[in-house]
Amino acid sequence: MSQAAKIKELYTKCNIGRVHSESNYFALVRELVSLRNQEGTQWQRAIDQVYALIMDEIICNEGTPVTAVKFGTSGWRGMIGKDLFVRSVSFVTAAILELYLSIDEQPELCQFLGVNSLEEAKRRGCVLGFDNRFGGEILAGAVTEVLVKAGFTVHYAGESTTGVLSAAVLELNAAFSVNLTPSHNPLEYAGFKYNAADAGPAAAELTGRITDKAREIIAGAGSPLVSLDTPVVSPAERDDVQSFDALETWKQLVRKNKDIHGVRYDEIMAAFAKDAEVVVVVDSVHGASRIHIPALFEGVETDRLIQLRDSSDVTFNGIAPEPSSVNMAGVVETLIARDEHFKIGAIIDPDGDRIRFTDGTVEISMNQFGAMAYHFLHEGKGQKGMVAKTVATSNLANRLADVFGEETFEPRVGFKEFKPVIGKALVYFEESDGISIIGHTPEKDAYIGLLLAMDMVISRRQNLGDYLAEIEKEYGSYYPERDGLPVSVKGAELTDALSKLDKYDVGASVNVGGTEQLIAKVIDIDGRKMIFEDGSWLMIRPSGTEPKVRFYVESRTKSGTVALVEAARSMLGEIGLL
Repeated sequence: MSQAAKIKELYTKCNIGRVHSESNYFALVRELVSLRNQEGTQWQRAIDQVYALIMDEIICNEGTPVTAVKFGTSGWRGMIGKDLFVRSVSFVTAAILELYLSIDEQPELCQFLGVNSLEEAKRRGCVLGFDNRFGGEILAGAVTEVLVKAGFTVHYAGESTTGVLSAAVLELNAAFSVNLTPSHNPLEYAGFKYNAADAGPAAAELTGRITDKAREIIAGAGSPLVSLDTPVVSPAERDDVQSFDALETWKQLVRKNKDIHGVRYDEIMAAFAKDAEVVVVVDSVHGASRIHIPALFEGVETDRLIQLRDSSDVTFNGIAPEPSSVNMAGVVETLIARDEHFKIGAIIDPDGDRIRFTDGTVEISMNQFGAMAYHFLHEGKGQKGMVAKTVATSNLANRLADVFGEETFEPRVGFKEFKPVIGKALVYFEESDGISIIGHTPEKDAYIGLLLAMDMVISRRQNLGDYLAEIEKEYGSYYPERDGLPVSVKGAELTDALSKLDKYDVGASVNVGGTEQLIAKVIDIDGRKMIFEDGSWLMIRPSGTEPKVRFYVESRTKSGTVALVEAARSMLGEIGLL
């Protein structure tokens, strides 16, 4: 079959026609990417043509989002062109500005917004950026148009990462930020993150209001803050925005607070530059970090810094662009081929708020690395303070805190849940590979994680896997695992199904690998976490960003993890979610 005939067949299969709303563009993109991978770059032109159709939908869609706007644990996510498009993004921006317009009538908002008046918010303005997702720049143009019309200063970063934009809010003393990213979600997703003046994920008191107001505006007659008759252009083409180097603001923040957290950026980079025994491999998975890594290592002239997947590819070559064992394979292969004694490998998601490590032999997820960072700052650098970790993370950090005589703050999933201990906890991290530290951003940041890993290896003269083994030898071993399963139900129906797990209470038994395990403790602040008498546990909760149920397990033995995963799956099958 000729290429033209194959394309015609695929267009029919994916219902590509005159009506955008009926066309499954991303199903077609996936088919074409698969063909590009199998047969070569001759399929790229066809992919570009589909993206031209998607751009037309982004600009011209006059409808409403297929799925109602909802700000979850990390903003609003949805399908490019179907949920997030110029009109819907403009209206959501207007809904956010309504918060600031309401300050006089609702002064209680000030404590959550971090500003005292509308005029202050306008003057301090908004930090605006996006990751590498298709359409990010034009959606940023839509946000800019609303902000400028309402009299807000716009600090335009262009393509950037979540942690860097958070640092920019702090360094520029901005009122808030908008970051157009769906984080690690698949190629068909776009997203909208809003952080208030504290530079961390917005409080539920704000996101709930944004959700309600956005739905009201979209369902009604629109907003006086939005003029859809004005052609949308890139913010870079405007003379009424303030463009700036966002990574430089990140560097300023790290340098300014080096005596608080002990991470000395310039010293780490200088040590790496002259240390012939250390190699660093970073896989950006085509995301925004591909732009920053050379500038992050500015002045470090060495072939011991290796970047993987550092080209711009909005399809991510068809993979799920997340830190995972499967996606880590290229980093591992590269490290194995190197002769250096000390090896640091990292994979970073598209918006740079998640990072996972390897030394070429041992893979280290944030469950382990977060605890290692806590041990490093507390014992290695003499910092004193608690550790903060989400309830779904490994209990290794809990064990360290107990031995150190420190507290553990263990909230529900979502980085915004750390707000009560920002500036108190030495490290805050979550199970999905996000981390930050005292004196840094209240937002997860892959780059601070990378600096910590480099500092550990260079200063200790020890690979990450060896450091972890040393910690486990002294404090005990923990073997975490997590997974997610798609579900066809949501909302109240999903909540009702999950409520059937309530029967698994303290004293109840669960068959784990053929052995009846008694539940010693239950934590139900976010889903249901069942901790067994031997210290192992399993947890089930609905995803806050995808139509999935997630489950997390941790065994005290390497062989026990599989049995816990099967027990979790069995529970989900029992309540009808498999």
